[in-house]
Amino acid sequence: MSTERKVAIVTGASQGIGAGIVQAFRDRNCRVVATSRTIKPSADADIVTVAGDVGAAGTAEAVFKAALERFGRVDTLVNNAGLFMAKPFTAYSQDDYDTYISTNVTGFFHMTRRALELMSKQGHGHVVTITTSLVDQPMSSVPAALTSLTKGALSAATRALAIEYARTGIRVNAVSPGIIKTPMHPPEAHQAMAALHPVGRMGDVSDIVDAVLYLDGAGFVTGEVLHVDGGQAAGHHMP
Repeated sequence: MSTERKVAIVTGASQGIGAGIVQAFRDRNCRVVATSRTIKPSADADIVTVAGDVGAAGTAEAVFKAALERFGRVDTLVNNAGLFMAKPFTAYSQDDYDTYISTNVTGFFHMTRRALELMSKQGHGHVVTITTSLVDQPMSSVPAALTSLTKGALSAATRALAIEYARTGIRVNAVSPGIIKTPMHPPEAHQAMAALHPVGRMGDVSDIVDAVLYLDGAGFVTGEVLHVDGGQAAGHHMP
């Protein structure tokens, strides 16, 4: 078993941003453990897939067991799995709340706790989490307070963990995207969504992938929430 090459775990890895991150790590000759509810086995010997609900403790256990058995280490955890649903706050149901908490917060807890335990023993590691620009710049046209409630917790935890682990060789960062062209958003909505960004376009998956890769290689950066949002976090642009 070779332990020389970098190993990354990516959640929410079956499509969109997660799939793009998996491919980017493979393009750099890293090995990957990819997980999501619906992920299928990979023909690539350097990608191990684990199907499961990220909100279940057993999924994190299975993911890290697979990583150690196959590759012997974990260098990077990318907490990408997440839910987004725009609706008025009073329209959210108890089921909506429970599902958001499970995926966005509990999933982060289980995966990150196991990652930090392992990385502390290794003496190095990086955790990077995907949040949302709406945490810092809410929009009346996109009511999404439940997203901000859960993703905002991740931004706060990112900074707290960065300080807690600052002297251990472990870095903790986040990427805060605007609206990205993924299967989550139908093409007919793209024009309206583009207009929500000061730069006048939606983001591409590659924009988020590039940010994750930058943070993963930036050894002097920790506790950073990097906005990749076409200027949304900076303020409003009137056409």
